[in-house]
Amino acid sequence: MNATPAGSEQGERAELDEQGEFGELAMLLPTSPVEQVLPPGRRSHHKDVLMQLIDRDSRDDAEGARPLPRPRRLSRPARSALLAGAVAVALAAGFTVGIGAGRHGGGADARAGAPGTPSAGSRSAVVTLDRMAAVAMNTDVQPVREDQFVYVRSRVAENVGEWGKPVKLGPLHERQVWFSQQQGPVVDVGLIREDGQDWPIEVGVPDGTNPRDSAVPAGVQRPTYAWLASLPTEPGHLLKRLYRETVVEKGDDRDQEVFNRIGDLIREQIMPSATAAAFFKATARIPGITEVDDAVDAVGRHGIAIAREDVRHGTRTEWIFDARTLDYLGERTVFSRDTERARAGTVSDSAAVLERAVVDKRGLEPGERRRAGRS
Repeated sequence: MNATPAGSEQGERAELDEQGEFGELAMLLPTSPVEQVLPPGRRSHHKDVLMQLIDRDSRDDAEGARPLPRPRRLSRPARSALLAGAVAVALAAGFTVGIGAGRHGGGADARAGAPGTPSAGSRSAVVTLDRMAAVAMNTDVQPVREDQFVYVRSRVAENVGEWGKPVKLGPLHERQVWFSQQQGPVVDVGLIREDGQDWPIEVGVPDGTNPRDSAVPAGVQRPTYAWLASLPTEPGHLLKRLYRETVVEKGDDRDQEVFNRIGDLIREQIMPSATAAAFFKATARIPGITEVDDAVDAVGRHGIAIAREDVRHGTRTEWIFDARTLDYLGERTVFSRDTERARAGTVSDSAAVLERAVVDKRGLEPGERRRAGRS
């Protein structure tokens, strides 16, 4: 297995590149409120992009240029509104591969920087990804029914620094999410429990319109177990589809965005063994993939990481796995070089997946029915 596409796959990448960018970010923003969830790193990234566009808007107004339409005010409180508006770019939630995740974590502070460094080349990453694919294929995964919910409990820390100011990692806190597995178009995507409150994850519906017209079916923007099971399991075909369906903001690295998309898909969802294996093998074909020999998740668990550097932003996204079992532990974003916002090695966001399960009701925690029956 090669780190970059070969033969016909080079032709596939060329075909994808010819499709060009997807246009201005503003054309992708909805005209109504959207409540959705992304992994901390992607939320921080979209927040930065949104602020850059707002700054550009101000300059265009001063120069007499036609400004980009701004997203409408969202219904969430101020802290979440900015993030939700940026998240609306992709209408995507994050997801976890069903090959096992640790249920217990240490208490180390997530602010600690990473001692590990990427390997000199991508060969070790390709070998490790191939091992991960083998583990995934040998793992039994119980299918998730359409009337059930995928539940994920995590510990996360995010950048809470002011725009344009140095990165400041916020306090470590718990997040629980429940994702609907309905295949047909829905407005109600699920539920997030964070900061002591429950927030619905739902698609924005413009005032005076029928909610059914805004409903989103299962797909890359709203993955479900059944949709993931429908994806091609041949790595080349899967990668081609991901390049075709991943939205790339103007000026961003297409390879990085596809890497981020896969990271979202393997983070907070459950998928068939063959699909998980295909994602790992497809990742090995993305240029620039490296392996980090020692990475630390949000609760202090050490592991190896599959990583890729976003050269434009000077950051490195790391998917962290247990070095022995190859279980998925979490994800973090680290500055890969000195910038005005942070020095190399600074962690800008970190997450640790502690538990995931399938439950029959939104808001129901694993084992809750059993505990209630005994009380």
